Amino acid sequence: MAGARDYYEVLEVPKTASQDEIKRAYRKLARKYHPDAHPDDPKAEEKFKEVSSAYEVLSDPEKRKMYDAGPSFFGQGAQGAGGFRGFQGGQPMGGEWADLFGNLFGGGFGGGFGGAGRQQRGRRGQDMSVAVRVSFDDSLKGVTTKLSVPQTVQCGTCGGSGAAPGTSPSACPQCQGRGVISQSQGFFALSQPCPRCRGTGTVIERACPTCTGAGTTRALKKYTVPLPAGVKDGTRIRLKGKGEPGAGGGPAGDLYVVVHVEASPLFARRGSDLVIEVPVTMAEAALGASVRVPTPEGSVALKVPAGTQDGRQLRIKGKGAPKLGASGKGDLIARIKVATPEGLSGEQKDLLKKFAESRREDPRAKLPGWKA
Repeated sequence: MAGARDYYEVLEVPKTASQDEIKRAYRKLARKYHPDAHPDDPKAEEKFKEVSSAYEVLSDPEKRKMYDAGPSFFGQGAQGAGGFRGFQGGQPMGGEWADLFGNLFGGGFGGGFGGAGRQQRGRRGQDMSVAVRVSFDDSLKGVTTKLSVPQTVQCGTCGGSGAAPGTSPSACPQCQGRGVISQSQGFFALSQPCPRCRGTGTVIERACPTCTGAGTTRALKKYTVPLPAGVKDGTRIRLKGKGEPGAGGGPAGDLYVVVHVEASPLFARRGSDLVIEVPVTMAEAALGASVRVPTPEGSVALKVPAGTQDGRQLRIKGKGAPKLGASGKGDLIARIKVATPEGLSGEQKDLLKKFAESRREDPRAKLPGWKA
């Protein structure tokens, strides 16, 4: 093995290295120089072959013992005319080699490093969403709605096989039903999905006339969906497994029902609370009064304290919206709006002027920092 480097030097370990240290060193260097990581660097491929040759010898206690006794013994054994003993005819050797490369590179070599190729794995179907509109009142009390959703379904003619009635899919002749094909890349082989069957391992000679071989068609599917009391605008209700079907035996996606609640002419939503604007007269605000206020369950009496200012918020407990996903209800927030009188008669104006003169108030003067 004239000119060949010392195997311990190649693996960057001392001659006293343990078998575990040799394996760790090889894993590190194999990742570093593997051709997949350097597809355009021929030097990396040569380095990888050199590292692999060294590991083949030093990883075997018997071979290592013989190598330590006289490295020249391996001049033709470890890298003879074949160039790389770890591979034969462009294919890697089995046993530890297949396990090691499967661990190092995720088993991505298919037939080249793991024996027979693998079928395509099933893929989860796509999620779907559909919008439903409900009135404000229905959102508070809860309602059941019916939906018709256009979806992909299994073809009723072929039962999902894609083949014409009376026939069935057959094994792909190009990949012999494995779903992958191997291509030699110098001293190793790479696997890729079969171009003819697209990785399924089967081909259809006579396509189903209804679905043209797809195995699926489009149809309207009907669902009955209960909307809980207190549902809010934008709430999403998940129907598990009711989305698009999966591929290759994969699970179906989910269907999401997105709720849109129509606006109310009286109430605004604030979480589980409802807000309503309550107009009162100047006299009611100043003297205090009891006024009737509508709620989703009928009107109730609201006490307006004397001296209530415009914009003050009064809370009516338990008269709001149902709490979604919990028990009980929110509150009704009554926002007071003092109505300024319009169209006053001369007598009414005089009375207001006398009232203002008797009070001699300047509400602006109470504001901090106000200067006029």
